[in-house]
Amino acid sequence: MERPSWDEYFMEMAVLTAKRSTCMRRQVGAVIVKDKHIIATGYNGAPRGIAHCEERGGCLRQKMNVPSGERHELCMALHAEQNAIIQAATLGQSIEGATIYVTHQPCVICAKMLINAGMNRIVVKEGYPDSLAVEMLEEAGLSIIMLEKEDK
Repeated sequence: MERPSWDEYFMEMAVLTAKRSTCMRRQVGAVIVKDKHIIATGYNGAPRGIAHCEERGGCLRQKMNVPSGERHELCMALHAEQNAIIQAATLGQSIEGATIYVTHQPCVICAKMLINAGMNRIVVKEGYPDSLAVEMLEEAGLSIIMLEKEDK
């Protein structure tokens, strides 16, 4: 068995974190890492004290046939990246200069937050249909690193 690279190691943690997601459409996990230490984790789901979509009888965006990558304001959930940033802030941890590992490419809302949080690297496992997010990240000097899929 080959030892995983640091990127593979932390991405596996993001994949595990995604398993806590309560989103009915897409389970996303995020791990913020600085100097090879985990600062915070997050997954997508309803805010504290708010019923999850499953408890509400389904996803509002699905019911309205909203395509993936559009109309984020209709979603009850916070995104994984948002929850990770909030967790770091709650714990008093600076994430400036950190790397975020996310199971899916950030949306434009999360991209703006990652830019202003001073993120240094964004490593993802899968894409997401939001070209504006990619454009903004590139303009800010942040590129999305797509982690190569393992051959099994």
